[in-house]
Amino acid sequence: MSAKGTLGFIVGGIIGAAAGVVAGVMLAPRSGAESRAMTADVVNDAWDSAVDSYERGSRVVMEKINNVRPGVDATSDELRAKVDLARERMDQLRNSLSDVVGATSAQVQDAVNTVADKVTPTEEGEPVEPVEPVHVEVAGGDEDAAAEAPKEA
Repeated sequence: MSAKGTLGFIVGGIIGAAAGVVAGVMLAPRSGAESRAMTADVVNDAWDSAVDSYERGSRVVMEKINNVRPGVDATSDELRAKVDLARERMDQLRNSLSDVVGATSAQVQDAVNTVADKVTPTEEGEPVEPVEPVHVEVAGGDEDAAAEAPKEA
């Protein structure tokens, strides 16, 4: 649209609006005060209706939330109990695993000491190299138990 066409459209809109206002004032069946009072009544009724609808809607939503809340709370409590039970079980497993690793480490250390005490030189007269003691470490937590093997000469 050109500038001339846009200007013509705007001028035509203004003239049409003015003509509509003049026709409305001249053809109105009531006086201005009566029309304003009726308009105010209609607006107040619409406002009251909107407020009532909002209050009804919020009441319905709150009732639905209140109906769902006990189920959600029960499910949350149930899940918390299951998580607590799982944590307790993990603690028990960790403790029993630590006990087993400790006992096994002691058994291995005893076996290593017994074997080290029984080792004799293969030929007489051959000097016996001192055997380094074996150190068995017990790792805590999630790490595996580690054992150091004797070094070969």
